[in-house]
Amino acid sequence: MEINNISFSYDKKVDQLKSVQGEIPHGKITTIIGPNGCGKSTLLGVMSQNFAPRAGQIILDGKAIPAYKPKELAKKLAVVHQHNDAPSDLTVEKLTAFGRLPHKSLFSPNQEEDEQAVEWALTCTNLLDKRKLTIDQLSGGERQRVWIAMALAQKTSLLFLDEPTTYLDIFYQIELLELIRNLNEQYGLTIVMVLHDINQAIRYSDNIMVMKNGELLMQGSAQEIITVELIKRIYGVDVLIKEDERTGLYIVPVGI
Repeated sequence: MEINNISFSYDKKVDQLKSVQGEIPHGKITTIIGPNGCGKSTLLGVMSQNFAPRAGQIILDGKAIPAYKPKELAKKLAVVHQHNDAPSDLTVEKLTAFGRLPHKSLFSPNQEEDEQAVEWALTCTNLLDKRKLTIDQLSGGERQRVWIAMALAQKTSLLFLDEPTTYLDIFYQIELLELIRNLNEQYGLTIVMVLHDINQAIRYSDNIMVMKNGELLMQGSAQEIITVELIKRIYGVDVLIKEDERTGLYIVPVGI
């Protein structure tokens, strides 16, 4: 996916995105980081065609995003939003099955393929034993995994996650991020996510996009771009940068 000089404004007066230029490497995990209000989720929304840019184009597999029909795009790209709602009495299995809607046709139903996709999605997210439970019977971490399962059931090669660890305690955050890494490594999914935690971004990403004030300032691996000067410039925080064999690179805030 290519991001070609994207500008976007909610009110047609002030640009929330300003000539953003970058790319999403195929088969890798890309994480977008930056302070609150810098345009992370807005950029993800433009990339998934939830928002139409004021200028520029998003190119997916050599084709501009608006040129795709909705069902065609939904077979290539799945999105898990930050806030998700579903009837509390809906079962895990039924909610996951909604991910098959882009593949359904009135004239060529393929129930066996749909069932296999749902089974695979529930297996990937470790929810097979909870398939008959309703949404209100699940923990917060389990609910988030159901939304990911629904996205996986779409059988796309590209998965977007907008702040997937929000509202989760540290156990479920790590559980979810390990799941995301496994989906990338085992199934070759190209994953783009928005995260607030810099250390989590460093640990679970192949590629990091750093944003501030609607601009993409830098993109690359953590080893290439994460410096004391960058963190101070982006967040206004003084940090130490450490590295060891078990955790790899990480930062320690020491003041402002």
